[in-house]
Amino acid sequence: MFLSPSDLKGVFREYGFSLSDQQAEKFSLYLQEILRWNRVHNLVGDDDPETLVRRHFVDSLTLTLCFKELNVDWRNRTVADVGSGAGFPGVPLKIYLGDVRLTLIESVAKKCSFLEFLKVKLGEDYEVLCDRAERVRRTFHIVVARALGDLEDITPLLERLSERYIFVMKGRRIDEALVRKLGYRVYRVNLTGIDSSILYREVIPPSR
Repeated sequence: MFLSPSDLKGVFREYGFSLSDQQAEKFSLYLQEILRWNRVHNLVGDDDPETLVRRHFVDSLTLTLCFKELNVDWRNRTVADVGSGAGFPGVPLKIYLGDVRLTLIESVAKKCSFLEFLKVKLGEDYEVLCDRAERVRRTFHIVVARALGDLEDITPLLERLSERYIFVMKGRRIDEALVRKLGYRVYRVNLTGIDSSILYREVIPPSR
């Protein structure tokens, strides 16, 4: 099933996200390329276009709802997507928000190749670091991760990379006692058909 830019506008609108013509065109190109590359490289598990759009594109944008709720200033800030895979949530955020300085951190070479190709195809300006996040010796204002691994294992890494905010996208079922123990709070995504939670923490900058 082919989804035109107009179709995509309709799907996003169902969840309260309004796309410009240019954004819809970019998401349409993104969808086409994922489906094309997926036949050979198995970038994502979903191959139904509408399921992919809802489960990956729209779900990625739920971060913007959390940003708004917490009054997070993302404009012209550095954002790192750790374990980006096929670009989620970083690339949808870049298309939708525009004014973020995005770095995608991914260790799998075929996925890095896709992200570099996609950058040119979409005409977007972002950086791809093809390396393990443990080896990255930089920090970013906002660090995001989606389905990266066990919370206890990944939070020390995310905290090392972050200057200010950390957001971890998880499913609806989470261990809230563990979340509190690790110093995170929970933002529940309240959209029909999207069953997820966003764990967040503000890193307090060291006093000078």
